[in-house]
Amino acid sequence: MQPKIALITVLTDDTPLMLHFYRDVLGFKPQGEVDEANPGYVEFAHEGVRFSLCSRSIMQQATGDPSFDVPRSGQSFELAFPCATYDEVDATYAALVEQGATPVKGPALMPWGQRTAFFADPEGNIHEIFADPPA
Repeated sequence: MQPKIALITVLTDDTPLMLHFYRDVLGFKPQGEVDEANPGYVEFAHEGVRFSLCSRSIMQQATGDPSFDVPRSGQSFELAFPCATYDEVDATYAALVEQGATPVKGPALMPWGQRTAFFADPEGNIHEIFADPPA
């Protein structure tokens, strides 16, 4: 094994809803044909690490592990999306919330200099957008 991450998969109970959010709100483009009504698994075209959505039921079937049937609680991961400027953080946050992202914490300057805002996807996973301090 190489100590390298090749794929990040967001597990979901409602793949059609999450597909809509990650495609239509965040702008990820699915690779290949997607069954809109019951996608099950969707991989997105993405530079760098592969990125996908997968239903928890498919993972339960694939692994046989009953923990995939246990309701999720709390946060277990975060995706962070870079912006070029502080102003872009503010504008992007406003646009995401307007398009259906759940607001968590509006844009703020962090002690380490980044401007950061937090939002949640339809299943409550909290993600951030950020911009590094100006040079």
